[in-house]
Amino acid sequence: MKSGTDPPETHRVVDVRDQAGPDPAWGTVATHVQRWPALAAVAAAILLYYFLPDKLYYGPKFLLPAVEGAMIVPLVVSRQRSRNEEEPWQRWTALAVVAVINAANIGSLALLIHALIGSNMFAGHKITAHDLIFWSAQIWLTNVIVFALWYWELDRGGPGARCRVRHREPDFLFPQMANPDAAPRYWEPSFVDYLYVSFTNATAFSPTDTMPMTEWAKLLMMLQATTSLLTVALVAARAVNILGS
Repeated sequence: MKSGTDPPETHRVVDVRDQAGPDPAWGTVATHVQRWPALAAVAAAILLYYFLPDKLYYGPKFLLPAVEGAMIVPLVVSRQRSRNEEEPWQRWTALAVVAVINAANIGSLALLIHALIGSNMFAGHKITAHDLIFWSAQIWLTNVIVFALWYWELDRGGPGARCRVRHREPDFLFPQMANPDAAPRYWEPSFVDYLYVSFTNATAFSPTDTMPMTEWAKLLMMLQATTSLLTVALVAARAVNILGS
């Protein structure tokens, strides 16, 4: 019989202590969450977005850094007190940070595509191939960073949940999980692992060595591949066309 404290059955929850035999890579418990790489990635994404031209913004240029700063500062301060455990508001704030950056980046891509389709001019300034390559590279890199943050924040319920004894089964199957004998004992994916997954998905437009296991993971990878394909196929192709003319 289930008690009122049992988790919902949307995902099977596993108690690491119940695992028999060799420790499964996905069933280990991290002793500490290193959040600084994800924080550095957020800062890099904001900088890449900030240095886009004014015409690729919705609203004033300072709006995104201001909104992100207002959310990140209390999040960082509160997490210094409890490095692994997450309060619900911390969890939702972290997801909101990623969502805001993602929406802003998709908006910039939409504005750039609209400018290419509607006109080749930005307030009297002709868009050059150099401009397109530079801007599309910024948008593409931000896309890689943003989806790495999504994967990092959502896999098995997030970095805080991955430290608990009871947590969800994995949303991503890393090679170390499929071949635990080839991985260090108690191996856990770091932010760099999720960044690699995001980079390969953005370049190959499909998963490579790490497989999505759940519906949300597959949908996110589809969305990322679509955004990356639009950036490369439409924007970069237009740049090549300008160079050849």
